[in-house]
Amino acid sequence: MHTINVRTGKRVDMIDITNETQAVVRAAGFADGICVVFVPHTTAGVTINENADPSVVRDITTTLSELISEDGSYTHSEGNSDAHIKASMIGFSQQIIVENGKLQLGTWQGIYFCEFDGPRSRQVWVKLLG
Repeated sequence: MHTINVRTGKRVDMIDITNETQAVVRAAGFADGICVVFVPHTTAGVTINENADPSVVRDITTTLSELISEDGSYTHSEGNSDAHIKASMIGFSQQIIVENGKLQLGTWQGIYFCEFDGPRSRQVWVKLLG
C-alpha cells in the first residue's frame, strides 16, 4: 500500500490527485491491474470527474453546499455533520483500471480528493491489485 499526503486549504476543497496517483503506479513498476484509491477519513472522499474546466469543481462544491448546509439542525456535537453527509454521498474509494502502466481515465477525467471539513492534513491510500 502507498500513501499520498494531501494538505487542504479550505473547509470544502477538491484537489486533483491524478498525477500523484499515476506516480505511485509508475514508481511501483505496476503494469496491468486495478488501482484502488481509498480515503481513510469520515469527512473526506474521493471522486472521478472532469479536470479540464475548474468551474466543474466549483459547481460540484457549490451544489453540495446548497444541498447540505453547514448550519443544518444536526445532532452531532462536533459541528461537522454536513461534512460526514457529503463524504458519504461522494464515497471513500475509487477503482481505476491500469493498463501498460497507465491509469485508464477518460480524456477529461481526473481523480479528486474531496475535503469537507478542512483545512487539514489528510492521507489517501493507494493499493495496486494485479
